[in-house]
Amino acid sequence: MLFLYNIVIQITGSLLKLIALFNSKINLFVEGRKHVFATLEQKIKPSDKTIWFHAASLGEYEQGLPVIEKIKTEYPSHKIVVTFFSPSGYEVRKNNSVAAATVYLPLDTRSNAQKFLNIVHPEIAFFIKYEYWLNYLNELKIQNTPTYLISGIFRKDQMFFKWYGGFYRKALDSFAYFFVQNEASKKLLQQLGKSNVAVSGDTRFDRVAAILEKDNSLPYISEFKNNTLTIVVGSSWPKDETLLIDFINKNEFDVKFIIAPHNIKDNQIELLKNGITKKTVLFSEMEGKNLADFDVFIIDTIGILTKIYSYADIAYVGGGFGNPGVHNLLEPATFGLPIVIGPNYSHFAEATALVNMGGCISISTKKELNDAFKDLLLNDAIRSEKGHICSTFVLMNKGATNIIMKSL
Repeated sequence: MLFLYNIVIQITGSLLKLIALFNSKINLFVEGRKHVFATLEQKIKPSDKTIWFHAASLGEYEQGLPVIEKIKTEYPSHKIVVTFFSPSGYEVRKNNSVAAATVYLPLDTRSNAQKFLNIVHPEIAFFIKYEYWLNYLNELKIQNTPTYLISGIFRKDQMFFKWYGGFYRKALDSFAYFFVQNEASKKLLQQLGKSNVAVSGDTRFDRVAAILEKDNSLPYISEFKNNTLTIVVGSSWPKDETLLIDFINKNEFDVKFIIAPHNIKDNQIELLKNGITKKTVLFSEMEGKNLADFDVFIIDTIGILTKIYSYADIAYVGGGFGNPGVHNLLEPATFGLPIVIGPNYSHFAEATALVNMGGCISISTKKELNDAFKDLLLNDAIRSEKGHICSTFVLMNKGATNIIMKSL
C-alpha cells in the first residue's frame, strides 16, 4: 500500500505543477517549495540542535503556538523549524519570530523526507492536530526521533479506523505519545491498542487566553468606533454577507459594523462594499478620512482581526454556511463577546459547546439573524450574560500546554 501511496504522491506533484499555471494559490504551493532545501541548508547547520513543528495551515500553527513559545523559552539553545503544508498558513506566518526557519513542507516522497530530516536533524518532532505524512513519519521512526502529536483529534470516520486503513494505522506507530483534545479521541486510539495517549485538551485555549495580556490597541479602530455599539464580523463568506448586508442596510440602531472578510480579493471586496448603502470605508482607503463619520469599516487586509475583536460588543463569525463550517470562535470568546454564527458548526467542539451553553447563537435565516442582533443590541443584560459564558468557557479550558510540557 505504501508503494501505491508513493505513486499517488508523485502523480499529485506533477498535476499540481500543471494546475499552478492557472491557479494563483496552487502556484504559491508549487513555487514556495522550490527553494526549501536551500533555505534550510542556509539556516540550519550540522552542529545546531533543532526541534521541528509541523502545521497544516494557519489554524494549526496558532493552535501549536503556545507549545512552540514554551519550548523556545525552556530550550533557548535549540533552533525551532516550522513547516506548513498550505499557502494560507505559510504566507501569513512565514516571518514569525519564534522559528529560526519557516518553510513549506516538501511533498511527502521518501527522498524528500530523507533529505529534509538529514538537513534539519531534529532531536524531537511535533505534529499539530493532524496531517499524517507516511514517509516523514516512517523516516522519523527509522532515525529514532521522538515524535509527538499535540492537540490531536480523532474521529471514527477516519481511515485509521476503517478495515482498509492498515498502512495508516501503522504510521501511528511512529508517535512516541499522543496528546489529544478529548476522551473520544483517546478511546479510539485505545481501540487500536495505543496506551501512549493522554487527554491534554486543546492548546488553542492557552493561546487565546494569552491574547488578553497583549497590547490589542488599534487607534484607527478606536476612532471609528467612537464609543458606539459595534458588531465585528470575522472571516465572513458571501453567504454570510448576504444576510449581514440586509441587516446593515435596514436596521435603525445606533450601531457600527467592522467586517473582516475571509477573502480579501479586490472583486470580492468591491461586491461587498457596493451592496452596502450605509457610509462605508475600506482599510486600504482610510488615510486622511474622519473614520468616526462612517458606519461600516471593511478590513481588506489580514493579521489584525484578533485585535479588532477587543473593540467589539457583539461578534459574528463567518463560515457557518459552508463546509466544513464556522471559523474560529475562541478569539472573540476570550474577549467576552456574545457570538452569532451560521448553522454548520457540528464539526467543531468549541462551537457546539458554546451553542449548548448559550454563549453563542446559531442562525439559519435572515429573520433569525435579525432577531439575534436585535436582542443583543437592545438588551445589555443578555449581551453581558452571553459574553460572560464565552469568556468563562475559555478560562475553564486553559492548561493544555502545561500538561504537555510536564509530560515531556
